[in-house]
Amino acid sequence: MSAVGIVGGSFDPVHHGHLITAQDVALKRNLEKVFFIPCYISPHKVNVEYSSPEHRVNMLKLAIEDHPLFEFSDFEINRKEISYTVNTLMEFSKKYDEIELIIGFDNLLKFDSWKEPDTILKLAKLIVMKRHIDTDTKIYHKYFGEAVYVDTPTIEISGTEIRERIRKNLPIDYLVPPSVKNYIFENNLYRY
Repeated sequence: MSAVGIVGGSFDPVHHGHLITAQDVALKRNLEKVFFIPCYISPHKVNVEYSSPEHRVNMLKLAIEDHPLFEFSDFEINRKEISYTVNTLMEFSKKYDEIELIIGFDNLLKFDSWKEPDTILKLAKLIVMKRHIDTDTKIYHKYFGEAVYVDTPTIEISGTEIRERIRKNLPIDYLVPPSVKNYIFENNLYRY
């Protein structure tokens, strides 16, 4: 049986960048499936205000509903506390023997500050999406050598940009799936 992948994040909102890169990694790593796991509160964004968990979950479910490789987990949302990857991996390791944790290069830069990074590496293989590596990167720690790097498409989309475009009444077509766009407007999200 092949490994499963895990992609975490706030997904506020989920966008094509998340979906395209996850699909690319899944195919290149021959993953059985990829779980999208929205955090309740990111430990690196404790003071950030998110959309409600219900809205983020609904958008994510809409975005992946027709993709055979993608699945959704509300494990972190249901815990209703700061979401630590190590806890999620401990739970998933009860069911899956091989887990690949998929993160962006920006997250690798601060991986040494994550809760129990050594335990994370015992529970999962660290897969880093390598879009473009700044050759001037001065931040290196021991986990750079522990990671498996996968070249993925460069998709310059961010949730921050999407929320800002909505506030300015700019179009978000092609940034998010149509079902997510409809959900955002039907629920009047990001207008604040």
